Amino acid sequence: MKNIVDVKHFQMKFGDKEVIKDLSFDVKKGEIFGLLGANGSGKTTTIRALLGFYRPTAGEVLVDGKVYNPENSSVRIGYLPEERGLYRKETVLDTMVYFGELNGLKDSAEWSKKYLKRVGLEDKINERIEKLSGGQQQKVQLGITIMGDPQLLILDEPTKGFDPMNRRLLMEIIEEHHKKGAAIIMITHYMDEVEKLCDRALLLKDGVARAYGSISEIKKEFKNKSLEQIFVDVYGGENE
Repeated sequence: MKNIVDVKHFQMKFGDKEVIKDLSFDVKKGEIFGLLGANGSGKTTTIRALLGFYRPTAGEVLVDGKVYNPENSSVRIGYLPEERGLYRKETVLDTMVYFGELNGLKDSAEWSKKYLKRVGLEDKINERIEKLSGGQQQKVQLGITIMGDPQLLILDEPTKGFDPMNRRLLMEIIEEHHKKGAAIIMITHYMDEVEKLCDRALLLKDGVARAYGSISEIKKEFKNKSLEQIFVDVYGGENE
């Protein structure tokens, strides 16, 4: 299967600090890929380089064989950052329609209304973003991310802070987009989500890949332990 992401001998330095050290991996079209690691492991730096925010100190970070540029890329990316970025004074519907139109979605108002009903926010459609709870804002941000069916979704802690019912709902939505053919890079600390959803994964520590491959390959390498136990072993019981 063809790769949608290629990271080759990627190195990233900020001054004298080396954050990523000779990192290589790929993400295949149509797969769900887990990007794992504790805070400060290099996950965010890798994603920012992938999106073109950082220029690698060395190596290559490519989307569909090219350095990503949203203006001329052959791949449309939907990115859900860990720190949400919504216009707090605008209404839910106006915010979603605005981002939909930016992405060229002609029926963004109707799409948004259907999505809001799906996630139980139909009664919040005319509320200002600032009036919503953190979880409700998260649902709105996810809706903006998946609008127009991007070929690559990058989801940074998509279910953080959700109760089990809402976690299940969002996992269903993510799986639906996977079935449509989207490749998904998923950053999460919930190892059960990784075991259930991901085809392959990469575990980072201090900018170095400590485990990489299919979930079964990673487990085999670590004597068939659970991913949660592997994470603990790699980090030596460190607190995040």
